[in-house]
Amino acid sequence: MRGRRFFTASQLNLHRDSVARILAQAGLPAIKLIHRPSAVDPYLPFILETLEQFPRLRASRLYVMVKERGYPGQPDHFRHLIARHRPRPKREAFLRLRTLPGEQMQVDWGHFGHLEIGKARRPLMAFVAVLSYSRQIFLRFYLGAHMENFLRGHVGAFEAWGGIPRIALYDNLKSAVLERQGSIIRFNPTLLALAGHYRFEPRPVAVARGNEKGRVERAIRYIRDAFFAGRSFSDVNDLNAQADAWVIEQAGARRCPEDESITVSEAFLQEQDRLLALPGDAFPTEEIKAVSAGKTPYVRFDLNDYSIPHTCVARSLTVAATLEQVRILDGQTLIATHSRSYDRRQQIETPEHVEDLVAEKRQASAHRGTDQLVQAIPASRALLAGAVERGEPLGRTVRALAELLECYGVAELTVAIEEALARDVPHPNAVRMALERRRQAQAAPPPLAVCLPDHVKRRDIPVQQHGLAGYDTLMENSNDPA
Repeated sequence: MRGRRFFTASQLNLHRDSVARILAQAGLPAIKLIHRPSAVDPYLPFILETLEQFPRLRASRLYVMVKERGYPGQPDHFRHLIARHRPRPKREAFLRLRTLPGEQMQVDWGHFGHLEIGKARRPLMAFVAVLSYSRQIFLRFYLGAHMENFLRGHVGAFEAWGGIPRIALYDNLKSAVLERQGSIIRFNPTLLALAGHYRFEPRPVAVARGNEKGRVERAIRYIRDAFFAGRSFSDVNDLNAQADAWVIEQAGARRCPEDESITVSEAFLQEQDRLLALPGDAFPTEEIKAVSAGKTPYVRFDLNDYSIPHTCVARSLTVAATLEQVRILDGQTLIATHSRSYDRRQQIETPEHVEDLVAEKRQASAHRGTDQLVQAIPASRALLAGAVERGEPLGRTVRALAELLECYGVAELTVAIEEALARDVPHPNAVRMALERRRQAQAAPPPLAVCLPDHVKRRDIPVQQHGLAGYDTLMENSNDPA
């Protein structure tokens, strides 16, 4: 009979226990299994006693202990046998918890995979809050479960509901509980500030007692199955827009467990009048971070670099960020504003910041070259002024004249500049043509740029000539009779 049962199970593609149950329902006698002796039987008293004392002892450790006592079997078969004899935890009964309208909400995070944004891989987290009486859900997705998003979820829930429940029930997550010693709880001070602003009581459940916030646990499972499964979206904003519509239409249309004669939306309208009133201002939820600007005009925040004015480098600054915007402050002064990027290793720049730095660098270079050129050839000042009046870039004009100075020397360039000014053509090309005409007239070879040491270059620096009248006065005084 037992062989026939196994044969029937294989033919019907059913488990043999299902076939046995059906045969028993048909009135056929149950077949008692024949207990065959096993190599582990002599060690069962020791195994059962050890498991009773250490219920969570691993099978690998228990196998070593039994092996030392002479057990000849293999570890895989032993692990299978131990699973049959390991004591099962006792079933625990729970009381049905009921709450009053406006009394309590339950809060938790749900993890919904990751999103690839450019080079970054960010966790997709769902902030879920449920009113315990009406089962009204607030659902908001964020890229991470850090403290600022935890605060934003609370503020968004209170604004969506138009009021505040008196108690908020949490798991023992770090955003709510920093430390716990029995009944002594050290709350996160930021959560206490939020609770003080909105006048509600934060209350964590007991450790390893997720059943105490079963409403939000079931809501997260409901969201996974009824909303998120098989859903497509372009970005987090699109996903949140779809979530808002789903909460109102589908989730709000289900029957309320507290009163099945009405829907969740109808129960929420009854509960909404019992909620505490919102304060006049919302709790601040910006991410505040102290950053240090180095030699380059950028600060690092959330995996990306944001530009700042070049005048603010090499100092400590403050970043204040929302979900859409990044503000950079120097003390109380706002110095830069950017759209927030959730990519990685990107440079988010304001064009003016880079252009101002480039302009200053070019201007400094042009000023250094101008000083050197005017010191060597005073007549070049008039040519540079004329070139600027005609719209020529100062830096490019100075560089062109400096190259001609290296090739032709001070004397030739001075004559060429004076000729260009006499022709009223203040341009480096006019100077270059004048130099070429003089070279051809003198039948001189084309000049070659020669790198000379500094002490040789200093010999070409013009020396201001002084009058000799002072020497004549000295000679006259020396000829006077004593």
